[in-house]
Amino acid sequence: MPATALPAWVLTFTCVDQVGIVAAVSRFLADRGGFIVDSQQYADRETGRFFMRVAFEATDARMPDDTAALADAFAPVAGAFAMDWRLTGAQDKPRMLIAVSKGSHCLADLLHRWQTGALPVEIMGVVSNHPDLRRITEWHGIPFHELPANGDKAAQEAALIDHVERTRSEYLILARYMQVLSTQLVDRLAGRCINIHHSFLPGFKGARPYHRAHDRGVKLIGATAHFVTADLDEGPIIEQAVERVDHRASAEDMVRIGRDIEARVLARAVGWIADRRVLMNGGKTVVFS
Repeated sequence: MPATALPAWVLTFTCVDQVGIVAAVSRFLADRGGFIVDSQQYADRETGRFFMRVAFEATDARMPDDTAALADAFAPVAGAFAMDWRLTGAQDKPRMLIAVSKGSHCLADLLHRWQTGALPVEIMGVVSNHPDLRRITEWHGIPFHELPANGDKAAQEAALIDHVERTRSEYLILARYMQVLSTQLVDRLAGRCINIHHSFLPGFKGARPYHRAHDRGVKLIGATAHFVTADLDEGPIIEQAVERVDHRASAEDMVRIGRDIEARVLARAVGWIADRRVLMNGGKTVVFS
């Protein structure tokens, strides 16, 4: 390898599983001087689908230095296997819009990681149905947009999708955005909207979940990051984590622990999305972590 690496890319795809897929991809890269930096693959025997993520660099001038030209060259390989595929420059950061309400823990964590370079995304703005988090957003140099009042949900969603489209955001991150999205908006953002919520056993939906969990003596607190679907809080899961509590934990302790888990789980999910490590597999995901 040269001392200074030439342009690098990430190729992700899924297709019907069959013999020769990896060989074809490897041959394509080798013929153009491609050096594979990282490769992960998964064959789902239940669905008959194959999934792969390949990060690679160029070793010489045989590799086109333009992503579009490289994609055109790969298209016949993709077509031969009927791949659902994507090729991106490894340095191309996905554009993300964050939606929040009043809770600051997930937003503050994402903004800190972004500002320190630990989260390779472009944050295009923060939208909210409340004004509370304007100060922390603008302190980080990020535009803050307050949506119309809560009573007009249609106007809120129209403004929300307008911000998504005007900023050309690839993803909408619900960082404790306490509004249920309409089916029409969820369908429009299918595979592009990520949510974070608490996880308990048993589950507690609605208001004050940590207090109700405390009343039931819950011993495990968790959080789940998932893609948003029309089924509330039941979309394909990207990441989860849990922590054990006992009888000594107050409701306030559980809230504090739960907020910390939510922030960490959402940050991991967003980071994996940014690295193009998450592929949809029907009602679940393949995460090349």
